[in-house]
Amino acid sequence: MRPAHWGLIASLYVTQFLPVAFFFMGLPAILRKEGMALERLGVLYLLGFVWVLKILWAPLVDRVRFGRLGHHRGWLILTQGAMIGMLLLIGRTDGIADFPLLVGLSLVLTVFSATQDIATDALTCRLLPAAQRGLGNSVQVAGGLVGILFGGGALLALYPTLGWGGCMALMAGILALTLVQILLFREPPADGAGPAARPGYGRLWSFWRQPGTGGWVLVMVTMPVGIGMTFGVLTPMLVDVGWSLERVGFALNIVGSVVGLAAVFAAGWLLQRFGRRRVLVAAALAQAPIILSVLPLAGGAGSGLVVMPSLALVFLIHNPLTTILVTIMMDRAGKGTEGTDFTAQYSLYSFMGFLSGAVALQIAGAAGYPAMILCAALVAFAAWGLAFRLYREAGGGGADLKEEPRTGKNRHGDFKIKTCGPRGETPIVAMAEPDGSGFLHDERA
Repeated sequence: MRPAHWGLIASLYVTQFLPVAFFFMGLPAILRKEGMALERLGVLYLLGFVWVLKILWAPLVDRVRFGRLGHHRGWLILTQGAMIGMLLLIGRTDGIADFPLLVGLSLVLTVFSATQDIATDALTCRLLPAAQRGLGNSVQVAGGLVGILFGGGALLALYPTLGWGGCMALMAGILALTLVQILLFREPPADGAGPAARPGYGRLWSFWRQPGTGGWVLVMVTMPVGIGMTFGVLTPMLVDVGWSLERVGFALNIVGSVVGLAAVFAAGWLLQRFGRRRVLVAAALAQAPIILSVLPLAGGAGSGLVVMPSLALVFLIHNPLTTILVTIMMDRAGKGTEGTDFTAQYSLYSFMGFLSGAVALQIAGAAGYPAMILCAALVAFAAWGLAFRLYREAGGGGADLKEEPRTGKNRHGDFKIKTCGPRGETPIVAMAEPDGSGFLHDERA
């Protein structure tokens, strides 16, 4: 992949998270300081469900093309331009006096941002060969972290100087730079373009019916729960042991983001070096002890010497785990249905993230923080068992699948390809890397 493509992917992921982070993290702080009631502020967090519901229009992004503008490039031009326009429009509103209008405009902006994400994910699936997806998804997750760091941190610090309209104009200007990159980009032609490559909403059902998907779904819905439960109670635990809001923000938003950035690129390197199966199983196994390292904080320890190492460990696994999972999601996306397939998986993954945080608070309120941490560790250990079972079966094949081994070669050396699937079904292509570590790679054969 060309260097300009790497720059475009990184820029797209930064700019899609930039306004979202501001409206989820910066805006509540600004409005609360202006005296807005907490009950009204809670409406802003409901915007997050747009990212779960985006699966409802993902097939449209796969199906609708824009002629000479290109398929996903056309969607990116449309959504990026719309986001810029919405930011400029929001900059002219009064968030306190016109709060319902602000929420409505923010909802529209979030829809465009989520749609941009569908197109970006689909384009990334097409541009990245399988061998580079580990690094590519490191760039994706890192871009999101940079967007969150700037939108939820830097813009909030600049707000007293720039004001409301200035912050919106600055974000619009940053998004405009990415729009220039999109306009200069030339989208490569899609393989197998034609009527068969334009799926409808039936793909939302047929994707989940593919052989081997059931085991992967179990891994995907359990893997983020344990660490998500832990992450969801970090802020209240730190506040309850006496940390100031400034100290909490520095630890989680600054230190955590820096540690997370380093960790996601390490995860990308590990994926390329050791393969999907080994890295996923190792990361799953590391979750439980990392979660248990938070027990002193859960028990009331407030010393930075005790708390900061456990917080660093949480960030060392939280973001890299996302990198690993989205890499495998990308592997499982079929040609011509990249947006639908990836979004279907990621929407379910995101929903489990939202759910785990809510459940964690309920358990902590009823049984205390230590009991919640123990529950999270138990779920993480169960996720490791499911991951180990899935990839042991992937490496050994299944008795109910017809296997037809054949060999091929790429620039990384010899590899074996086994097409596995009942007669008449879309096969799963399982590739064994040169080091012998297999991973699932679904595509239309």
